[in-house]
Amino acid sequence: MEEINRQTEMTLDEVRERFSHDRFATVNGAVIDEVGEGYAKCSMILDDTHRNALGAVMGGAIFTLADFAFAVASNWNKNPQVSLNASVSFLGKAKGSQLVAKAHKLKEGRKTCYYEVMVSDELGNQVAHMTSNGFAV
Repeated sequence: MEEINRQTEMTLDEVRERFSHDRFATVNGAVIDEVGEGYAKCSMILDDTHRNALGAVMGGAIFTLADFAFAVASNWNKNPQVSLNASVSFLGKAKGSQLVAKAHKLKEGRKTCYYEVMVSDELGNQVAHMTSNGFAV
C-alpha cells in the first residue's frame, strides 16, 4: 500500500521518467501529456517513419500509441498491470501531423481492469478505438 501512495504523488516528470524505459513506444515518439486516476493522454508527432507504402499512418504506430496510453493509465499510480487482450478498430485516416491517444478506465477489480482508448489526430479526426483488459501481477 505504501508503494501505491508514493506513486499517487508522482509528478508528470516522474511519470515520464518511469515510462521512458518503455523503449519501443518512446523510441517511436510516444510521449505522456497528462495523467489522472485511471486516465492518460499520450501523443506522437508523425513523420515518414510512421507511414506505410501508401503514405498513411501505419497501423502498428497507431496501436503502439494506444497500447502505451493503456500502459500509462493502468500503471502510473498502481501496482503493475499487464495486458491480457487488446482489440483495435481503425476508424479513419489521420490527416494531421500528430496522433493523440486518451485512455480511460471503464472497470477495475482486484486483479483485472478494462480500459477504452480513443486515438485521433490533433485536428480531431477519429483514427482508432481500442479496448484492453489487464491483469495485476
